[in-house]
Order: sequence, then structure tokens, then C-alpha cells
Amino acid sequence: MPNTAFDTVIRQARVVTGTHSEVADVAIANGKIAGIGDFRDAETVIEAAGLILIPGLIDTQVHFREPGLTHKEDLATGTLAARHGGVTSILEMPNTNPTTTTPEALVEKLAMAAGRASCDYGFFFGATPENADLLAEYELLPGTPGIKVFAGSSTGSLLVSEESDLRRVFGHGRRRVAGHSENEARNRRMKAEMAPTDVHQHPEVRDAESAIMETRRILAIAKDAGRPVHILHISTGDEPAILAEAKRHQDVTCEVTPQHLWFAAPEAYDRLGTLAQMNPPIRSADHRDRIWQALEAGVFDVFGSDHAPHLLSEKSLPYPASPSGMPGVETMLSVLLTFVAQGRMSLETLVRMACETPAQLYGITGKGHLRVGYDADLVLLDPARPFVCEAKNLHSRCGWTSYEGETLYGEIHGVFLRGNREITPAGQQLRFDGLR
Repeated sequence: MPNTAFDTVIRQARVVTGTHSEVADVAIANGKIAGIGDFRDAETVIEAAGLILIPGLIDTQVHFREPGLTHKEDLATGTLAARHGGVTSILEMPNTNPTTTTPEALVEKLAMAAGRASCDYGFFFGATPENADLLAEYELLPGTPGIKVFAGSSTGSLLVSEESDLRRVFGHGRRRVAGHSENEARNRRMKAEMAPTDVHQHPEVRDAESAIMETRRILAIAKDAGRPVHILHISTGDEPAILAEAKRHQDVTCEVTPQHLWFAAPEAYDRLGTLAQMNPPIRSADHRDRIWQALEAGVFDVFGSDHAPHLLSEKSLPYPASPSGMPGVETMLSVLLTFVAQGRMSLETLVRMACETPAQLYGITGKGHLRVGYDADLVLLDPARPFVCEAKNLHSRCGWTSYEGETLYGEIHGVFLRGNREITPAGQQLRFDGLR
């Protein structure tokens, strides 16, 4: 291909993948990465010496609240926040109102996103006791990466807590099941016994044992069914060893959020109050330290933001009436880059866990890799540039961030979606052909 056929050349950036980095030019044509090497002619040339170029992030756990809860967020505002934060593809969760638990609801949600989303999108299909026997069919519908199961309740009505129902969910289908792992019976019992009135009690109401016992149960059920499983938002220092052992015998992957690596109790609750409230909870520094040890040991497979916005008026309700969840899709990359700036992890780890592995886990076609032939979903940035995080500069409808006033790192110079640097509602439905 002659150089003049390139639409854009990004020149002399440090190109980072999950395994290495090199200074190179990246050529883009027709929305695809057309070459990595030395290219000097194109319709548009972007001089990027001294900057880093990575694939666009894939956030595999966001809650954009549409339909039904759009006063908190919707698909337009959520994807706009994602794109500004370097996230070019999202997988959205089914606990909306109505829930995404029928083929009709999935089609409706896909239609809502069309022409309004600023990044590419897919929607998890929610498991229920009523649809469990049909999930082998439903997980293959266009626009979904597969099944999400809430073994413990969180925001919304989705819940599959009985073991017989969980076994039916895992017994129908073959794609990886993503699971929220808390034990519902224990959570309810602890709440009734404690009658909590202070958000500092949140990590005890939904205690570490709740997460540990449910992770053990889900792993056992998945193993019996021969089903791949993905455990979301690990919050305890005990679960990584359980997961590492399970990985020796079955197909298990797991996620860690920036929140569980950044915040710790009681300081987070002292400073932020209910703004630090999420499920599963922010726990002690000991739990956080052991989660970091597990990250460094390679136990975790992906980062996910668990972007879960609520209005400040809702979060200001007295605990436990205050809802759980915090926004994070727009700050995820900056928080991770802050860990890089602190020397706690490498850019290669960031790319592997936030870009490449998410695409592999869910078979997302053309995404997640900085390789010739893949979509030109790219982020050009200066990873060492500090800034003070302020909600006024963010784009989520909820209007706040738990990182308010924190010094974060990473100045974004451009977020390209299929080669287009302009942020417009040009998002498209993701394809999951790699799982067929």
C-alpha cells in the first residue's frame, strides 16, 4: 500500500502493547491500523514524539442506567464520559429498569445506543431463575458478550441466589459467565443483626466472608458445569489465593477495580462518607495490600471500572438508604496511569489488562490490540503529566467523583475510534465473533 493511501499517520510515538514498547509510526486507513513502522506521508500527520500510544481501553463492567434510571446516567452521557477517558469500547450491565433479561429488552437497548453512543458497545444479558433454561440461546444473540449473574443483590432487582438456580444458569450455555460474587443470605442476615446506621459499617454488613464463601460456591458450580467463569470486582485479600488455585483446574478469570486498589477503610469512609459506598465494599488497608500483592503476582486478568453512578442527592441519604456505587469510567485510565507513575505497575500491564485481555475473554472482533488489521481504536497520551481531578471537568451526568481533588496522571492528547479523533456519537455495536 503506498503511503498516500493512509488517512492518518501518528509519528514517532512510543507504541505500547501488553508485552513490549517501541518508537514507531502508526498508519491508519479506512478505520484500521494499516501499518506500524516508518511512514512519512498521509492526509493527516500527527507528530507524537515523546508521547505514548496505546489501544483504546475496553471497560468490561459499566452501569449506564438506561432504560429506567436515566436521571443518573444514560447511554449518551456514559459513553461520552468513557470516550473522554480513553475508553473506546464498553460492556454494559443488565440491571436497568426494565432489566436486560429478554431478547426484546436487548434489542431495545441496542436501538437506544444506536446514533447516541460515543464509543462502541455491547450489553450483558441478565440471568434470572425464569430465563435460566434459555440462556444457551440468549447468550448468542447479536450485541451481547454473554451472561451476567448477580449471586448477591446490588442496584436493581436482578438476583440468582439459590444454588439450584445458579446450577441451571451455569448448565445452559458455553460462554464465560460474569458473576457478582456476594452471598445474599449472609448479607441479609448481617444487615438484620447489625441494623446499621453508619456507612463505616458497610464492610461488615457485606463482610469479607460473604464474598469469600460465594466465590468458592460459584467456582464449584462452574467447575461442575465445565463452564468458564469470570469473577467481578474482587474486594478481599483472601479471594486471590482461592482464584489462583482454581485456575490450576478450570477456566477462571477475575477482575480488579481501580477503587479497590486506591481506597481503604476507614479512611475512605472518614473522608468521603457514602461516596465511598459500593458493592462489594471498600475494605481495610490489609485487604487492599493483599489485592495489590495478587495483582503483582498476576492473579487478576482485567481491570474494570464498575462505573455505577447515582446523584449526589441520592448518595447523601442516610446509610443504609444511600445507594451503593461510584462513577469511574472516565477516571479509570488516569488512576491506572497514576499507579504507573508511582512505579507500582507497568504500562505493559495496563495495556494487557485494560485492552488486550478483555478483547480475548469476550471474543471482541477487531478490538483491544495495537496490530495491523485491527480497528484504529487508540489513545495518544502523556503518562507523566499530573493534573488535579475535578468533577467539573468530567462528563458523567451524576456530576461527582470519588477522586475529587486527587492528583492523577495522564494527559490525553487524542482518543481515536476507528481512526476518528473527533468525539461524536459514532459508536457501533460490538461483534463477538471470537466466541462463535
